[in-house]
Amino acid sequence: MGFTGKRHNKEFKVEAVRLVIEKKLSVKAVATDLGINVKTLYGWLREYTKHKDDAFPGSGKLRPEEAEIRKLKRQVADLEEQIAILKKAKAYFANHRK
Repeated sequence: MGFTGKRHNKEFKVEAVRLVIEKKLSVKAVATDLGINVKTLYGWLREYTKHKDDAFPGSGKLRPEEAEIRKLKRQVADLEEQIAILKKAKAYFANHRK
């Protein structure tokens, strides 16, 4: 059986978190009023507290720092490949200079 829960958009999550943080409502009260699980709301609070405006990027999207890490890892892999090619070329030309 697959996932059967409801998906909530970023605006819904931010508003739920805002009710707890700014309006000082209890997590349980907000979760009950919105029809979500208390543990879900606690998870949203953790993510929002940690990432603020970058929280809840959406399915398949990366936070800016994660996108930058992915880009840099790709660049490192490309550079390592270039170094390996240059080493092979150096060895080839060193053997065929005679």
